Amino acid sequence: MPLRLVHHPLAGHFLLHLRDKSTAPEHFRALCNGLTTILALEATKGMRTAECGVETPLETTSGTSLAEGLAAVPVLRAGLGMLDAIVSLFPNVSVGYIGLARDDVTAVASNYYCKLPDLRDKFSLCIDPMLATGGTACQALALMKEHGADRVVMLSVVATSEGIERVASEHPDVEVVCAAVDRGLNDNSYILPGLGDFGDRLYGTV
Repeated sequence: MPLRLVHHPLAGHFLLHLRDKSTAPEHFRALCNGLTTILALEATKGMRTAECGVETPLETTSGTSLAEGLAAVPVLRAGLGMLDAIVSLFPNVSVGYIGLARDDVTAVASNYYCKLPDLRDKFSLCIDPMLATGGTACQALALMKEHGADRVVMLSVVATSEGIERVASEHPDVEVVCAAVDRGLNDNSYILPGLGDFGDRLYGTV
């Protein structure tokens, strides 16, 4: 499986309280921001760097600097909750948006909006907090590749084995980075134990 699980103790703490149904939206957003910071740092470990020299106040030294651009593409609307943390870490990030609405009966997503930058020569993050069946993720990844993305990491809070396997089947070059692989899906294709509808909990529309 193209999977990287983040096992940091603080990630586990954030995730547990995101799952808690009593967590209020304002606290949920703060927890999401903290967890996304940890996930994004892990997901971007593969970014290319270059050796550079600088002048400190005392002498000349060298180190590494980022040698490629980053693009972040949240899947609306839930993915927006993870965007601020990434922009804070990478202020020069290029941001695109993909709108995919899931049918409550068929669980199949339809595309209603797509605004993407040129993703060629960029390290790209596809951001969707809940990787359930994998259908939405695979549609979003296909759209990103149509816009030139060739180095993409899928960034999620929780995933299922079913979703990971579908991504592996349709996009074997894409790695999934998440905080947990949950038990499975219920009859409505919601993740169990999950944390409910991420967008509803993020924006208080439960």
